[in-house]
Amino acid sequence: MKENYQKTYQRITAPFRRHPWAVSLLRVANKFVVWVMYVAYCVILIWVGRNDYSVLWPFILIPGIGFLMLSFVRQRINAPRPYEKFAIDPLIFRNKTGDSLPSRHVFSATVIAMCGLKLSLFWGIILLILTIISAITRVIGGVHFPRDVIAGFICGFICGLFLFLV
Repeated sequence: MKENYQKTYQRITAPFRRHPWAVSLLRVANKFVVWVMYVAYCVILIWVGRNDYSVLWPFILIPGIGFLMLSFVRQRINAPRPYEKFAIDPLIFRNKTGDSLPSRHVFSATVIAMCGLKLSLFWGIILLILTIISAITRVIGGVHFPRDVIAGFICGFICGLFLFLV
């Protein structure tokens, strides 16, 4: 497993390593998606609050409770990050250890995308595409394993489905 992951990581990051601008683009994309999601969530809350204040609470409570539950579970699992477990040079630098599974960035992006989907199919799909970009950048960046982002997506999707039940 060790050699396989290291070789796989080297293979998927080789095109980025050959072109320094590609590494910069990956890092910018990672930060861009994070900020777009934060702004999108604020816009969603303002939009819902201005149009019908009485239905605002699920858009706050469901993501918030999900975030706290995911944080609790991930702290208990305390899975190592790829750069801790293997001799790889990550393209996105983090000083954090553990708490890799599930990805909280991808979870949050997915829940926010589900909030967007509840309001608009078009904007929900755009936000889901950005969520996938976030997941890909986190894996290529070396801060998460594929299983971490997949688990984060699934948890975020399930949490987001509760918006449609309320």
